[in-house]
Amino acid sequence: MAWVYLIIAGFFEWGWPIGLKLGLTDAGPRWSWIAFAVGCMALSGLLLLLAQKTIPMGTAYAVWTGIGAVGAFALGIIFLGEAAAFARFFFVGLIVAGIVGLKLASTA
Repeated sequence: MAWVYLIIAGFFEWGWPIGLKLGLTDAGPRWSWIAFAVGCMALSGLLLLLAQKTIPMGTAYAVWTGIGAVGAFALGIIFLGEAAAFARFFFVGLIVAGIVGLKLASTA
């Protein structure tokens, strides 16, 4: 169950960079997006806490941030028009390889 918590926590990691990005515009703050970001931070942290009961801290943290980074990368390309260069995909692929490697090497 700890890995399920960790993966869901990683998904909530996607919410807070999006919420922060959309939460501040030239017209001022958009409080609903900022609240969304804060809620995602809280849920992500809570689920990470639960996952770390059985998954080693270093593994859990690396996987959590990796899922968050890969998701934020993909959402930026899909919804925010960020660059989709080959080099960016290559290096995100290395992050994914690290996440998979940590899962395979885990005993939890």
